[in-house]
Amino acid sequence: MSAAAPKSVESPSLEPSCRDTAAHALSIVRDGVITGEGPTTKGRVHFSRSLDADDTAWCTRILTATAVNDQPVSRTEAEVLFEINEAATERTDGGRFDDLLAKAVAHYAASASGLKVPPRCVALSADTEIESWAPSYASRVNGEMLEWIAGQMRGKRHNNRRLMAMVATFLGATALPLAGQLPNVFDIGM
Repeated sequence: MSAAAPKSVESPSLEPSCRDTAAHALSIVRDGVITGEGPTTKGRVHFSRSLDADDTAWCTRILTATAVNDQPVSRTEAEVLFEINEAATERTDGGRFDDLLAKAVAHYAASASGLKVPPRCVALSADTEIESWAPSYASRVNGEMLEWIAGQMRGKRHNNRRLMAMVATFLGATALPLAGQLPNVFDIGM
């Protein structure tokens, strides 16, 4: 990633944030997953609609870059991760992307609810269990976030069991009334 341009004094709100840059970089990974071509697939065999360990490593590097590490995952970043999840009909990454998606969505949902979240390098690490930080937010994440997550998952052909379990655990009892309204989204034995 290149260094961000200096902020303009006249219109600082027009300057992209580092999280915007990260979301754009994730969209390049998404395009590579969809087409099997592009800068994230160079030098390796990559089939369209497949997600492999290298794709997941790209997502992890982007999401934990120094420029964004101390910022919460943004809604746009989470939405692009959902797009990658939906685009990848074949997985050969050993479940690592599912884990990353669940952790990134939990990070976004907690921060959007006004809760303090751990740095990305901790929260999104493959070595960090989501249960070590996310359950402490149970019932303090607002219902709007649960509805947003459910909306992202509704009607998708590839539902992330890790994410569904995280939602139930992460939001605790708050998830039960909404889960009853969305039986096609939450099929985890509630």
